[in-house]
Amino acid sequence: MAGSSQLVKELREKTGAGILDCQKALQENGDDIDKAVDYLRQKGLAAAQKKAGRETNQGLIHAYIHMGGKIGVLIEVNCETDFVARNEEFKAFVNDLALQVAAAKPQYVRRDDVSPTTIDKERAIYEGQAREMGKPPAAWPKIVEGKLEKFYQESCLMEQAFIKDPAVTVKDLLAQKIAKIGENMNIRRFTRFQLGEA
Repeated sequence: MAGSSQLVKELREKTGAGILDCQKALQENGDDIDKAVDYLRQKGLAAAQKKAGRETNQGLIHAYIHMGGKIGVLIEVNCETDFVARNEEFKAFVNDLALQVAAAKPQYVRRDDVSPTTIDKERAIYEGQAREMGKPPAAWPKIVEGKLEKFYQESCLMEQAFIKDPAVTVKDLLAQKIAKIGENMNIRRFTRFQLGEA
């Protein structure tokens, strides 16, 4: 039976999407849960892109202290209205992002924040590694680009796999929340402190 209530419930738990959206996703994908999840993610990204140009002047600055005071995170996440800033789901999302920063140690919010000097330095290191491994010079650019992508995935919050669901990046998670809550959101900045760290 297309879009049975049990499947709809399961899909809602996995994605947080509305009942009608879940029914439609299951219908469009022959009751295949995995395909329905992908379908909803694509729709969410499309909906998020439509909202991307809207101003985000409200939001939260959230403090998170972890491991008995050994790690602390301050993070600012913006949204369009004060109403959403006070919404429990938005607050939970901001807290999840703070947990992500505490656990995964990103250095930047997005890849655009990485300075050209840092990128040049990383490229030189990766090229040196390729040379040391005895790889032919023709292969170096591909090796360097692959390692640079890995650097972005580890160093940039938006590119990291979400700690609570590694199948989703933080960027995808943000798009899902924008689609679900219905407002543009922006992860503006964060600072991570670790006791004794220079």
